[in-house]
Amino acid sequence: MYDSTDVMVSHPPHYQSETGLEVITAIEAFTFDLKGIEAVCTGNVLKYICRWKGKNGLQDLEKAKWYLQYLIDHVRKLEEENKKENDKND
Repeated sequence: MYDSTDVMVSHPPHYQSETGLEVITAIEAFTFDLKGIEAVCTGNVLKYICRWKGKNGLQDLEKAKWYLQYLIDHVRKLEEENKKENDKND
């Protein structure tokens, strides 16, 4: 695995918990079975929620909200499409 000598590249403090847990580890754990936009949105929500206090404050919370709403809209659309398809097949 690539590890830069620049800590701000490989292990920036705003992506680490007080115990040393890195956000990328959490993102990997919670997106391993997701694909496409679902993985992207979930990863970004986690990233912005985890770093907001140490980096961009309210702006990061707004970004997390944006990605979460995008994911909600995506999932809602899929559910509606699946319901229409199931109703058509019944």
